[in-house]
Amino acid sequence: MRKGFSLIEIMIVIIILGLLASLVLPNLIGQSDEAKKKLVCIQMKSIAESLKTFKLYNGTYPTTEEGLEALIKNPDPEKYPEYPSQGFLDEGKLPKDPWGGKYIYTYENGDFNLISLGADGKEGGEAENRDITYESCFSK
Repeated sequence: MRKGFSLIEIMIVIIILGLLASLVLPNLIGQSDEAKKKLVCIQMKSIAESLKTFKLYNGTYPTTEEGLEALIKNPDPEKYPEYPSQGFLDEGKLPKDPWGGKYIYTYENGDFNLISLGADGKEGGEAENRDITYESCFSK
């Protein structure tokens, strides 16, 4: 007896795989963008917790000019004498959004906001290119 598969058996397997792919792929397409948006919100929540810890130690959030870098290195030892030597982020570096961009930090009127510029890395945009803010993640 011969060992192996016949051409018909291989063709049937390929057809079955093609049918499965045609059913599964449409459901997976677009899920990547949604997963990235959820990851942005998770990272923003982590950064926000670090900012709140910064405020507990120092009585205020970093200024917009000091930015998120204030979570890694003390921007002003005289202004922030209680700043811990290891900073406020575990890895000692700022996370980047899923598209490789930096998070934008603003502080005004006693509150902060975080912004990811989305897939296009530019202000504004729609669909997967729209900006994602901390407020939009957690105001629902």
